[in-house]
Amino acid sequence: MKTFATLLASVGLVAAHGYVDNATIGGQFYQFYQPYQDPYMGTAPERISRKIPGNGPVEDLTSLAIQCNADSAPAKLHAPAAAGSTVTLRWTLWPESHMGPVITYMARCPDSGCQNWTPSASDKVWFKVKEGGRTGTSNVWAATPLMTAPANYEYTIPSCLKPGYYLVRHEIIALHAAYMYPGAQFYPGCHQLQVTGSGTKTPSTNLVSFPGAYKSTDPGITVDAYKAATYTIPGPAVFTC
Repeated sequence: MKTFATLLASVGLVAAHGYVDNATIGGQFYQFYQPYQDPYMGTAPERISRKIPGNGPVEDLTSLAIQCNADSAPAKLHAPAAAGSTVTLRWTLWPESHMGPVITYMARCPDSGCQNWTPSASDKVWFKVKEGGRTGTSNVWAATPLMTAPANYEYTIPSCLKPGYYLVRHEIIALHAAYMYPGAQFYPGCHQLQVTGSGTKTPSTNLVSFPGAYKSTDPGITVDAYKAATYTIPGPAVFTC
């Protein structure tokens, strides 16, 4: 039987993790899926973000959960956003011990929308739109600004993107236990956009699948993050217009 102290410690461990709570997109506020509230409501709110099971990590790189989190399912709504505009994501406060990179990908959905579509494990449809790793060999990481409130992160929708529906995959990779595999902790989540504008490009190179984009032997996945060393961000090059 667990002692009261053990239970308290477990609660503290869970509370230490994070997820994207809300966003501002196209000047509009969007509440993201609330894992500790939405499943218990009589009528589930319609969201632009896909559901997540909680604030815990994914650790298996071969699992489909690495894509948008465990038990993810398409959301009903899309947020209108102009190509070239900036999206602000707000994380729940991130723990100081969980240093690591922050990476954002996009994938073009069918012309009918993202609400009935999930890429298969082998679909190479994801292109990277932003990445942040380590500042030199210091202990300053892309996740560091999310460790103090307000925990805001911004990415820009590529200005040349062809209008249409897009699925955004955004993650923090926590490296505090990544000296061996499994060890790195992945905190992915996905939200759905309807991109507008006059762009004409649909990325066709450096596309990856999830799972598949990362391997356990990648230097950015299995790494001693406590050593002062240059960090290699995993995944493909960032798409540029």
